[in-house]
Amino acid sequence: MGDYRSNLAMAEAYLARYRAGGVLNRIGGQDLPAASGDWFETIGPADLSPLARVAKSDARDVDAAAVAAKAAFPAWAALPGAERRRILHRIADAIEARAEEIAFLECLDTGQALRFMSKAALRGAENFRFFADKAPEARDGKAMYAPGQWNVTNRAPIGPVGVITPWNTPFMLATWKIAPALAAGCTVVHKPAEFSPITARLLVEIAESAGLPPGVLNLVNGLGEDAGRALTEHPAIKAIAFVGETRTGSRIMAQGAATLKRVHFELGGKNPVIVFADADLDRAADAAVFMIYSLNGERCTSSSRLLVEASVHDAVVAKVAERAARIPVGHPLDPATVIGPLIHPEHERKVLSYFEKARAEGATVAAGGEKLPGPGCYVRPTLFTGARNDMAIAQEEIFGPVLTAIPFATEDEAVAIANDVPYGLAAYLWTGSLDRALRVTERLEAGMTWVNSENLRHLPAPFGGVKNSGLGRDGGDWSFDFYMETRNVAFATVPHAIPKLEG
Repeated sequence: MGDYRSNLAMAEAYLARYRAGGVLNRIGGQDLPAASGDWFETIGPADLSPLARVAKSDARDVDAAAVAAKAAFPAWAALPGAERRRILHRIADAIEARAEEIAFLECLDTGQALRFMSKAALRGAENFRFFADKAPEARDGKAMYAPGQWNVTNRAPIGPVGVITPWNTPFMLATWKIAPALAAGCTVVHKPAEFSPITARLLVEIAESAGLPPGVLNLVNGLGEDAGRALTEHPAIKAIAFVGETRTGSRIMAQGAATLKRVHFELGGKNPVIVFADADLDRAADAAVFMIYSLNGERCTSSSRLLVEASVHDAVVAKVAERAARIPVGHPLDPATVIGPLIHPEHERKVLSYFEKARAEGATVAAGGEKLPGPGCYVRPTLFTGARNDMAIAQEEIFGPVLTAIPFATEDEAVAIANDVPYGLAAYLWTGSLDRALRVTERLEAGMTWVNSENLRHLPAPFGGVKNSGLGRDGGDWSFDFYMETRNVAFATVPHAIPKLEG
């Protein structure tokens, strides 16, 4: 990574073509403006200056993309898995070759710090490589024996699918959804978040330059109420994979009901990190700080509630507050920056509103709790203490660098507090006792739990939540379960008596 000025100059150079020509749709291998001719404008969260015009699509554009995906589906689905593997590996190579461009554009678009976005391309390439290697086995099933019968299962791609991705780490999350869909043999219509659409355009360019046939991956930009809704309602789209807010997921489910769409949702979280007195408290504090303040706190798996055993509560809270106060906040392209600006003034207003709610409900600010002066959506990393689990800051997803600390007295109370939220995506447990770890993890209402660790992803493992945090699982064969249909063929191996319907 260069210095701030050289990074900014290079980022502006990468952005220049989008400033000049806008962010167009990509449908059936063609660059297309919105059918309406309308545009919307994105802004940079670092200084609120305009970044680029973006095609403001509606149902006509979504229909064109769905038609293109449907036309491309038979040939892509019929392509041998080994050939799909070759193409997906070439896409991964091409992503790595443009890693700097991806990172710099992601910083400008999202406000995420370069130290994290510099890894976005590598994570995206890793996703493509992992699912590329699984493509040859995607259609595999199993044989099941029964007396006088042999059952054989296999899987087939479901058809054209819609992928709707969020604004927080858009490039990586797009690859996390799109790579398994392509490996399975599906074609895709991608609708990125309107706050951060630029790297989605870059992904489809990279994919086609690496040999992905036109129409296999289509990009339609637009607002959720227009392009998003048209995608979820389109009859040619067989499934919707969505990452975002719980309320939006609920609307998507309703919109897709008429066409009986399959849905996969990765939604909100209010994830606890539970620290027992017998844990390594310094490591636990470091992990808690990392999981709430990295990526600006704008991550679904952030550990936004710090539950600490009463006997060590004050000590742990002091460690976290001291660490939070030292975190550098600054421009996302400055290599020294850890926390950049929040994505958009609209989201900044939401985050800041919780500071008022917290104080009104009696919580104490132990660190941060304020907006930084000057332009841009900069908020100090914040820690609230003196909180109860019924407060808004403990129950609602803030999606920013805001941590709420709550003490507990017993193991039962820790589990009760952890589970007493509408969400159930992730949990983090710190203890020196294996027995306790086994007991507590069994009782936690979470799709994923990490013990004595921050969030370390293992791509073959299932990823997803329970309760209001989502439906379905990503990762390994769990991704193929969503993008493919399982079929069974039963062979009679011996003659048997056929029932006769006689009067």
